Amino acid sequence: MPRLEKVYLKNNVMGLISSGTQSILEEESHIKDVLSRIVVEMIKREWPQHWPDMLKELDTLSKQGETQTELVMFILLRLAEDVVTFQTLPTQRRRDIQQTLTQNMEKIFSFLLTALQQNVSKYRRMVGAPQEQEVLTTPQKTDLAQEPKAQANCRVGIAALNTLAGYIDWVALSHITADNCKLLEMLCLLLNEPELQVGAAECLLIAVSRKGKLEDRKPLMVLFGDIAMHCILSAAQTADGEGLVEKHYVFLKRLCQVLCALGSQLCALLGSDCDVETPANFGKYLESFLAFTTHPSQFLRSSTQITWGALFRHEVLSHDPLLLAVVPKYLRASMTNLVKVGFPSKADSPSCEYSRFDFDSDEDFNAFFNSFRAQQGEVMRMACRLDPLTGFQMAGEWLKYQLTAPVDTGPMNSKTGEGLCSIFSPSFVQWDAMTFFSESVISQMFRTMDKDEIPVNDGIDLLQLVLNFETKDPLILSCVLTNVSALFPFVTYRPEYLPQVLSKLFASVTFEVVEESKFVVSVQAPRTRAVKNVRRHACSSIIKMCRDYPQLVLPNFEMLYNHVKQLLSNELLLTQMEKCALMEALVLISNQFKDYERQKAFLEELMAPVAGLWLSPEMQRVLSDPEAFISYVGADNKIADPVLEDPSGLNRSRISFCVYTILGVVKRARWPAATEEAKAGGFFLGYLPSGTPMYRNPCTEQVLKLFDNLLALIRTHNNLYMPEMVARLGDTFAKALDMLEVEKNAILGLPQPLLELYDSPVYKTVLERMQGFFCTLYDNCFHILGNAGPSMQQDFYTVEGLATQLLSSAFNNLNNIPDYRLRPMLRVFVKPLVLSCPSEYYETLVCPMLGPLFTYLHMRLSQKWQVINQRSMLCEDDAADDNPESQEMLEEQLVRLLTREVMDLATVCCVSKKGVEQNTTSAVDGDDDEAMATEVTPPANAELTELGKCLMKQEDVCTAVLITAYTSLSWKDTLSCQRTTTQLCWPLLKQVLPGNLLPDAVSWFFTSVLKGLQVHGQHDGCMAALVHLAFQIYEALRPRYAELKAVMEQIPDIQLDSLEQFDSKLLNPTLQKVADKRRKDHFKRLISGCIGKPIGEQFRKEVHIRNLPSLFKKVKPSLETDVLENEDGEGFNVLFEP
Repeated sequence: MPRLEKVYLKNNVMGLISSGTQSILEEESHIKDVLSRIVVEMIKREWPQHWPDMLKELDTLSKQGETQTELVMFILLRLAEDVVTFQTLPTQRRRDIQQTLTQNMEKIFSFLLTALQQNVSKYRRMVGAPQEQEVLTTPQKTDLAQEPKAQANCRVGIAALNTLAGYIDWVALSHITADNCKLLEMLCLLLNEPELQVGAAECLLIAVSRKGKLEDRKPLMVLFGDIAMHCILSAAQTADGEGLVEKHYVFLKRLCQVLCALGSQLCALLGSDCDVETPANFGKYLESFLAFTTHPSQFLRSSTQITWGALFRHEVLSHDPLLLAVVPKYLRASMTNLVKVGFPSKADSPSCEYSRFDFDSDEDFNAFFNSFRAQQGEVMRMACRLDPLTGFQMAGEWLKYQLTAPVDTGPMNSKTGEGLCSIFSPSFVQWDAMTFFSESVISQMFRTMDKDEIPVNDGIDLLQLVLNFETKDPLILSCVLTNVSALFPFVTYRPEYLPQVLSKLFASVTFEVVEESKFVVSVQAPRTRAVKNVRRHACSSIIKMCRDYPQLVLPNFEMLYNHVKQLLSNELLLTQMEKCALMEALVLISNQFKDYERQKAFLEELMAPVAGLWLSPEMQRVLSDPEAFISYVGADNKIADPVLEDPSGLNRSRISFCVYTILGVVKRARWPAATEEAKAGGFFLGYLPSGTPMYRNPCTEQVLKLFDNLLALIRTHNNLYMPEMVARLGDTFAKALDMLEVEKNAILGLPQPLLELYDSPVYKTVLERMQGFFCTLYDNCFHILGNAGPSMQQDFYTVEGLATQLLSSAFNNLNNIPDYRLRPMLRVFVKPLVLSCPSEYYETLVCPMLGPLFTYLHMRLSQKWQVINQRSMLCEDDAADDNPESQEMLEEQLVRLLTREVMDLATVCCVSKKGVEQNTTSAVDGDDDEAMATEVTPPANAELTELGKCLMKQEDVCTAVLITAYTSLSWKDTLSCQRTTTQLCWPLLKQVLPGNLLPDAVSWFFTSVLKGLQVHGQHDGCMAALVHLAFQIYEALRPRYAELKAVMEQIPDIQLDSLEQFDSKLLNPTLQKVADKRRKDHFKRLISGCIGKPIGEQFRKEVHIRNLPSLFKKVKPSLETDVLENEDGEGFNVLFEP
């Protein structure tokens, strides 16, 4: 555009600002917004080089009145957003504008502060409010004639605060703290101005949250001064005193965040080298902070927790008497805050009203409250480190109160029975909170206090009260059991109480609600979840006790054994899981015998009933023949009454019992940890060639005796999925091999309804019981195989023909096995087996097994993804996609999860031996948001493990793993792509580089990465990882393979001259190498044509803003001509001009 036209356009736009809009109160906000944006677009193209007086012109405009001042504020704010926040213009222009803004920041801040001050003063004068220092009293009534004028001033004040918020975040801290922190003082005073308080709090929050050098942040401590504290507290009290009004509630949230940020600054500065002391008003700060922790809003309460944690952890503040005095108050507040009330749909607490602002549904609130409670537990434990006894006394008082309080079931009766609590009953809610509190503080007391200081007598008194308490309410009994576990460490001081504890727990193992007894004739009585939980809870408490205090329980072993024998003698009394839990507890104690022969004899006796059943001719026939198996478990029947009638229930429970028992023994039986004790007890066998000690497990002989039938069962179970077997299922059980609804909901991320968790029978129909049986049986069989290696070690790995046996059972008929069954097999069997296997058995066991497995998995996943890709191309507007529960969506999500499982297995086998345990769960079900992380450069030392090298030596395995890894980069699963790119791809390829790779193969690897960029380039994390990988491949292989350049030349919009330049530098070893980052940036620009963009940017019209002449000229004047010839010496000035 010619210069005259630019000037004409600029003058017209400035004229519009000056006099082209209606007054500040009348003009529509979108008109103001567009007008300010037009000016910002001109600034982005012309300032400062071609429009040096822009700031002066804006200043002149603002002097015309409120309407113009507000527009100027909008211009300054939009400019800061575009240049600093969103960075929507080329680098050179952005740098020019930001530098010039920074140079003029003093003027800009002065302008903003003056405008704010003047307009607020005028506003106050007109509404009759007292000025500055007496700002805290109530304003008088406004003169009606003055009302519009006052509102105009108020609008400018709000605009000034919004604009400040856009600058405070990034300007030098010195501007914020200039002039004795005048800005912060003004913001504090404005907290009591109802119209401006939210904007002021916003600015204050941004200022107090600033990071940077500690020395620069020191002036922020002024906010602990008298005036600031007084303003903050009085503003909070006023806002809270006016009840729940949305505007005031938003303001309270901001104030709470300000206090949190203030606490964080104090924790950062105190104890550093900045010479900051504990503020005089620290006590006042804590009181006000505590007020937010006791506020009815659950959201406000939760907002304070992180800061409390930081204060209680702080090396200086944690010893401060003021903070120590607050600990009991904080704990007292937590007692209230742990009570789960405030559901938005209810009205049984003041919190409910606030929850309706913060949560869309009860499920939302429930998820929030569970994480809030966990966070509170952490902070309470920190508080109890500072004052353990107070916490214990409070827990004791609360426990005693609950034990004597009458039960209030509330308006909702439980489906479990009349007069019993539901999860919303007032009594249960209190018991639940008290139990969580006592568990947190008692465990911390034992960690913190010296042994001789522990109040043993008080603890034992409490334990006796709990043991003597009787209730028929399953939810309350569950809480009682948790309290027994929490108080159990006191028994280590008084072992004579152990029999009482055991009796209490054993009584709960067989707990029934009276109403349920009529169902006892049925094997699988449809107990409610609450009752089932109590029984399971009692079993796990016994296991936990035997695991953590085996020495304490050992003298009572006979009593424990007799108890268990008595319970096991009645086949219908316990479920199979409960029976096995009790047997696991016995096995844990038997580990303390520290005598191989004695423990082996005990395990033989314990497992005799299982061995008798499992090895009987009938069971052998059933386990090895799919048809006989279907008939035995009753899956071929047609049943008239699917709720009560279940003729084959007992047969199923017998199979479950055997499998559960084998798993329990394999998981729990161990040799002593200390080598000397293991030698003395006859467990030690010597050392492997690698120096690893070898032990024998007393359970080995018993388990291996049952091993063949277990493999037969796994083979049979796999064969059930063959079409001809599925056809044999009875009408009632046609879907018996399908997923459980619970599993489907978990995969689709659908929330469980709150009440159903506890109040509905566990399996409502015989079909659901059958589904549960197949699902659990399948998982447990593979858990046994996964635990067999770590448990039996060389005795298991050297089983004759083990690899062949596993291939013919566990990996049999994989084509028909659905994804939801294949996933747990890989996770609970293959991965643990591989991780625990010593290198001596790689050649004989792991490689022969993994080779065919990886080959098969690659083929399977490729086919699945092909179907998904074709489906998305054909059915982009298909109605099925609108239904979140549609079968296609479920299948697609399962393929994603299976892909993650397979890639994780490959990574574990080949690369990351260390730290694998931490990431196994998240590796599979991790949230897709992780893929947005941008810190992606792979660890430089990612080397192959011994197993990885062993696998890569075998051509078929090597090919399968490499092809799977590189093909997976273009499958539509961002998380899998990012993990595979960063952890697996390069180490695998690096291993085969020394060999002679075919040119086609090299081109294929490189193209696969570029395809991945096309699919995943829109995600920053994936894009950075894939660019890095492509760069590594090109740099390493381009010198040997010219074909890579041919691939590059096919990239859309590639600059061939730029490619030539990059190549010549890469191929010429004599040239000095450019910095790694610059080479990578150059490479990224070259391949930018194949990097996928988000859909929002694919069709965006590019705006091109040309660079202006540089502000800082780099041309050096020649000294002879310019300086020496100038006799007046003026030439010297040129040297110092910017």
